[in-house]
Amino acid sequence: MKTKLFLSVSAAALFVLPASAHAQSSSADQSAEERVRNHEDIIVTATRRTVRLQDVPLSVSAFGQEDLDDLGIVGYEGIAQNTPGVVINRPTQNFNNFTARGISTNGYGAGLQSAVAIYIDELPISSNGNSTILDPNLYDVERVEFLRGPQGTLFGSNSLAGAMRIITKSPDLDDFEASGSVDLGLTGSSSLRQRYNAMVNVPIMKDGMALRVTGYYRNEDGWVDNVGTGVKDANSLEAYGGRATLLMQPSDRMKVKLLASYENSKPADSGLTNPARGKFVRLSDRPDLYQGEMTNFNVTINYEFDFAELISSTTLSNYDAAFYVDLAGSYGQLFPFALDAYGYDDMFVQETRLVSRHEGPVEWVAGFFYHDKRRTVDFGYRSTPEYLAANGLSGILPNEYYYRFNAYTDQSEIAGFGELTFRFSDRFWVTGGLRYGNTKTQSFIRGGGYNSNYLTNAYCRALPAACFGYIPPLTVTDVNYSEGLKVSDDRLSWKASMSWKPVDSLTAYATVSTGFRTPVVNALAGLTSTIDPADLVIPAGARSDSVTNYEVGLKGRWLGGDLTANIAGYYIDWKNIQVQANRISDTVQFATNIGAAESYGLEFEIMARPVTGLSLALNGSYNEAKVTKLTALEAAISGATVGTRLASPHFQGSGTLRYDFGIGDGKGAYAAVNVSHVGSFPNQFPNAPGNPLLRSPTYGFTDAWTNVNLYAGARLGKLDLTAYVENLLDDDSITYVHPEAFIDGRHARMRPRTVGVRANYRF
Repeated sequence: MKTKLFLSVSAAALFVLPASAHAQSSSADQSAEERVRNHEDIIVTATRRTVRLQDVPLSVSAFGQEDLDDLGIVGYEGIAQNTPGVVINRPTQNFNNFTARGISTNGYGAGLQSAVAIYIDELPISSNGNSTILDPNLYDVERVEFLRGPQGTLFGSNSLAGAMRIITKSPDLDDFEASGSVDLGLTGSSSLRQRYNAMVNVPIMKDGMALRVTGYYRNEDGWVDNVGTGVKDANSLEAYGGRATLLMQPSDRMKVKLLASYENSKPADSGLTNPARGKFVRLSDRPDLYQGEMTNFNVTINYEFDFAELISSTTLSNYDAAFYVDLAGSYGQLFPFALDAYGYDDMFVQETRLVSRHEGPVEWVAGFFYHDKRRTVDFGYRSTPEYLAANGLSGILPNEYYYRFNAYTDQSEIAGFGELTFRFSDRFWVTGGLRYGNTKTQSFIRGGGYNSNYLTNAYCRALPAACFGYIPPLTVTDVNYSEGLKVSDDRLSWKASMSWKPVDSLTAYATVSTGFRTPVVNALAGLTSTIDPADLVIPAGARSDSVTNYEVGLKGRWLGGDLTANIAGYYIDWKNIQVQANRISDTVQFATNIGAAESYGLEFEIMARPVTGLSLALNGSYNEAKVTKLTALEAAISGATVGTRLASPHFQGSGTLRYDFGIGDGKGAYAAVNVSHVGSFPNQFPNAPGNPLLRSPTYGFTDAWTNVNLYAGARLGKLDLTAYVENLLDDDSITYVHPEAFIDGRHARMRPRTVGVRANYRF
């Protein structure tokens, strides 16, 4: 029924396309390619100032809403596939971790902060690598900017390798606007994908007040079968949300923007698979859940003084996430073992900055930043009622959970920052920036929980010979309140760059910049080994790691915008690398620091219009990243060796070829092909952490994969129609390999071929 419905809608859309047109749009509706063709500059705010992309002395890729629509980008995957030097480690929906410029030891980052900061407007939403990170809806956004290289000066901690900014659209004070989009796709032969978006902009008081409201709903069938739950196409998705923005302009100098947003993403199961069970097959006793619900409230005030603009942004955010995962793979499915965890993040962010607006050779930005976050997690490690009843254990435990406790972590960052540019002339200028701040982290375990020796009991029941026939009785102990060590770190980040325009069409720059991550606290700090008391005592945690990035680049624009090119070369020195390690004697896991690594490479972006109507966009990167410094102890506990390759591909890139043609009455149509490729890369360090003589049984490589997308579309005035085929070659390559053995399914694959139609209407 779904297939028949889908095919009838697709046929109707395809019938319209040949007789339709892709009309020349207004400046507000143009893609980046069209803006370049029409001799317009792409404007970004990557440096907290409004500047031309060509004049920014760092590597930035920018996507406007039209670019996102043209490429069918609705989330992180599409951004990564079309940004040089960037890959997304995405085991399943709402589990996202970016790698930029090779700065990654594995794609999971258990307990460690992500190396790429993610912002929605002024709110940082990136989190620990093994936590659910919501994949936000990208409809009605002003722009998405991806800044590569450390951004510690303007974006603070955890922008170690880069920062991605999602900038939402502000209300229009003058004109009524409305738009809506419908996207219907068919994955494989039977999985229907539905995506709906809508926006309305209402001027309430001309030049004084306006309201902009955006909403979306997604309902997508899955394509992975779970043989444990018996559910076919188990990894379906339902997601919905929206935002409302009220803009008030009480005077020519002042603007006040109030924003409230809500997003709820509810995948029904994980998309991770086990190749030994089948191509798109997984096993868990219940659905694995990575669900997220985010609510944000923001007040932004802009006031223009004669000499500078004051921007104050205040944000309150709540993020609730479910993290339910079957862990029975740890013991080869011998007995039930799972974690049901629910996390609550409460954040407060305040940033206030002054941006110069006077004429003259000096331009500057100065600001203050404060971030306070509490992450609370309810941990519930469980068996099943059936197993407990069958083994006479039901009366000992209060329920199916054998270990329950509540823990929370307080994190804060306070910083002052500034950046100054001095223009010696229109052709030569220098920029310097500093950020000094303090970060604090402390973890606590609330009392009132309980623990038991369930795992030992169950293991000995399953393998009596391993326990010499003895099955220890199940015992329950209380979990008491405990206060972890407070870790504090003061950090200075800095940046210096020179920019030179030998001719109007070319800008050359050289930049040195730094970045860092916040410290990590170990819950078992101070614990000695009962097996070998002489072994390493669990340290307090991991100190901040840091990078220094050396970069040179060229940005050119020729032939009236028909040819643009950006190229950058970089070398990154990564010191005191934060890793998850294992103690040798008892394999207790903890966060610590090890040696150093280097990453160097080349990135390029080229856009050309060789003939009227034909455009070509190419981007790519080549990277070498490896461990360079390591002690024998660091090698033993981390599994790394000197020369070990980091978890990133050597080559990654994409290209889009598009042809626009007129068909009369000022109308036109277009056809495009987009190809992206990512090379193979290791999923972790090669040796078993805590056992340096053993190759890790979970060590592996992703596949090299290529994704080909086709698009054909038309614009009929206010109506845009697009037909598309995603993953034309139906590539089923493995794009992610989980570095730990506790789950049965450790591999993510590319989404199967999806064909669809998309309609956008603007009122």
